[in-house]
Amino acid sequence: MTLIPNVPAADSSSGRGIAVDNPATGDVIGRVADTDAEQVQAAVSRARQAQPAWAKLGVRSRAELFTRSRRWLLSHRQEVIDSIVAENGKAEEDAIVELVYCVSAFSYWAKRARRYLADARVRSLSPFVLGRSMYTRREPLGVVGVIGPWNNPLINSFGDAIPALAAGNAVVLKPSEYTPLTALLMQTMARECGWPDDVFQVVTGSGATGEALVDAVDFVMFTGSTRTGRAVAARAAQRLIPSSLELGGKDALIVLADAPLERAVNVAVHGALFNGGQTCTSVERVYVEAPVYDEFVTRVRRRFEKVTMGQTGGLGRADVGAMTFPAQVDIVAEHVRDAVDRGARVLVGGQATSGPGRFFEPTLLVDVDHSMRCMREETFGPTLPIMKVADAEEAVRLTNDSGYGLQASIVSSDISRARQLAARLQVGCVTINDAQSNYMALGLPMGGWKDSGLGVRHGAEGIRKYTRLQSVSVNAHPMRRDLHMIPFDPKSYRFILRLVTLMYGRHLRDRSRSSRAVSDPESNG
Repeated sequence: MTLIPNVPAADSSSGRGIAVDNPATGDVIGRVADTDAEQVQAAVSRARQAQPAWAKLGVRSRAELFTRSRRWLLSHRQEVIDSIVAENGKAEEDAIVELVYCVSAFSYWAKRARRYLADARVRSLSPFVLGRSMYTRREPLGVVGVIGPWNNPLINSFGDAIPALAAGNAVVLKPSEYTPLTALLMQTMARECGWPDDVFQVVTGSGATGEALVDAVDFVMFTGSTRTGRAVAARAAQRLIPSSLELGGKDALIVLADAPLERAVNVAVHGALFNGGQTCTSVERVYVEAPVYDEFVTRVRRRFEKVTMGQTGGLGRADVGAMTFPAQVDIVAEHVRDAVDRGARVLVGGQATSGPGRFFEPTLLVDVDHSMRCMREETFGPTLPIMKVADAEEAVRLTNDSGYGLQASIVSSDISRARQLAARLQVGCVTINDAQSNYMALGLPMGGWKDSGLGVRHGAEGIRKYTRLQSVSVNAHPMRRDLHMIPFDPKSYRFILRLVTLMYGRHLRDRSRSSRAVSDPESNG
């Protein structure tokens, strides 16, 4: 069972490991170890030994280390940004978003972990537990395995480790073999900030490394394709360990006739082209109500024609960077070709570029429909297919006509109507007059429906998922014998029934009064 696509190792037997290239230039920029199963198990064993002491530090002490780490990220920000750009090929502006996210995450989880993980009092009206005090408490799971994707080397890899660590777990991170260097930089950060040894470790490697990690840890946090996510979930289920999966998406944008068009254009273009469209929450299809369709397409076309693409290396150098994953170029090209063969028109772009690096032109498609792969399958590239719809009802129906359910967006001047439509969309997240911005709101849960995953990140559940829940019932002043105990006493159980009727039987008394009123026509009720 392969969890992560294999990449040819650069003579692993000689110790040279896996080659990492810069997608924008094709140059090899580093090599990392292809960690085998035995080495993964050893790393997890070290993490398991280190975890109890890490948990005993308490939330406050871990928060102090997070503060130190946040300052490290800010003081080393250019080094971190350069690492992301070099191995991912994205624009520097896209990399800055990743940095900001992790800086914010350190602060957020340091402040919120204590409240989210605090003991919670539980009340019960059951007569069998009267006099007891009850509460729930949470314990870290132990060792959390994070398997990260190649499209966001910092956010979706190390970013998922932060709440797991805040909850008192040790973390072993397996980054994508295409973008492992930033994760290794975070390992350096942890060491320089004085984190305890082995509490956070990085194991690099290909698919077999990911499989070995699932086989060893106590929880798996996976971000990637739906196909691979199913394999991860099945493997975790064999061991009866929990997993959280953020998988693929085919996110829709609905533009209503009353939409502020300039805002709608900005949402569509940014949502489609941020990180070259290589984001699970990218806008991958647009439904526009007929009255504003022509004007919307005209404006989007003008904006696409101004988008710059190419090698980055500084602010303002390019809007769209390279395609990180080599096979993704072919997938994007096939989706465009399939659309054209079925009647779509390419207004801008449509081709992979020649020369060094992996680039695909920002591509605007119209005259599309749901017979086309670009409207049904995850493209994960810089494309934007736009479809005219008669009304909002058709837009909602088409949005829901998908196996995916990660996120959707609505642009409208009528917020009340937009909220009503949002409630009908079969997705885990909806943004109104926005796209993707919700991801930076760490208090707002984010997760997919249908084939887009299980579980959430962010919010209270985004950290509680990394814990075990224990329920405690305390009888501080016990009697020698409770009424319900063996040997059974009929008098006690008759008393219990009277007590239950008193507590819960109001509808029975009301029904009795109603029956008497019906049987006695002289009654005044």
